[in-house]
Amino acid sequence: MHKIQHRLFYMKLTILTDVHANLAALEAVVEDIDHWQPDHVIVGGDVINRGPRPRECLDLVLNRVRTQGWQCVLGNHEEYVLTHAAPNAPRSGLRFDLHRNSFWTFQQVQADLATLAAWPFQFSVWQADSEARSVHASMAGTRAGIYIETAEDELRWKIAPQNAPPPAVLLVGHTHRPLIRTIDRTLVVNVGAVGLPFDGDARASYGQVAWQAGHWHAEVKRVAYDRARADRDFEITGYLDQVGPMGYLIRDELQRAQSNLAEWAAAYEQPVLGGELTLAESVQRYFQGQIPPLPAEPRLAAA
Repeated sequence: MHKIQHRLFYMKLTILTDVHANLAALEAVVEDIDHWQPDHVIVGGDVINRGPRPRECLDLVLNRVRTQGWQCVLGNHEEYVLTHAAPNAPRSGLRFDLHRNSFWTFQQVQADLATLAAWPFQFSVWQADSEARSVHASMAGTRAGIYIETAEDELRWKIAPQNAPPPAVLLVGHTHRPLIRTIDRTLVVNVGAVGLPFDGDARASYGQVAWQAGHWHAEVKRVAYDRARADRDFEITGYLDQVGPMGYLIRDELQRAQSNLAEWAAAYEQPVLGGELTLAESVQRYFQGQIPPLPAEPRLAAA
């Protein structure tokens, strides 16, 4: 287990996650973190992918790892990007087109794939015998998210699968929806998302956690940033041109602070894979006129 052990009367811990290659949001959050001056900073995964500035965001985080001792854990989007390094990873066909965003990200960060692959699943900071543990989504996996509506029995399992000892604090992200919830003796803090909040509040989100007088205290902090700059990055980096129709879904997530990809997939992934619709047609139907017509795209043969 990756951990840091302390015995301090007062200690401050920051957790940020789900940057999703939004450099403007990350820089604003880092400035706020520097002002708060925490003792430890943990990056809870999904630094890259689903956004237009993966190289710059990863460089910023890795520089902080080297110079200030930041710690990182693995997110599902790092895992997605790493799959493109496999010798048999597809480079054409419909399924490849569905994942052009992660392939584009893969191309941007190839020099640091080994570093990403080495990020641990979890990282803990201990105060005396009390553990604050960070994972991307939950102890059940990098995609097993914790929501406000998660039932208590399911939440217990996501905190401590196979009846493992639960931590005093579990710090997570993944859902892009912040929450603070206590169950049994565990304080669960979902810190939301730096780069793509899905709760309708477009401000960046991260967590401030403090150990004081023998107890953990947590707050989800919201930070305003230059969203117009983040929106422009989708165009000036060439992201939309390279990623295609799925890039428009992602850009709209940023603009509305609401999820699109999961909802699009539920309605349209199988029709697209079955050759009933092109990606462009499916995205147009999903938006129902919310954005201008996408560039024409030839109908793809199923592969």
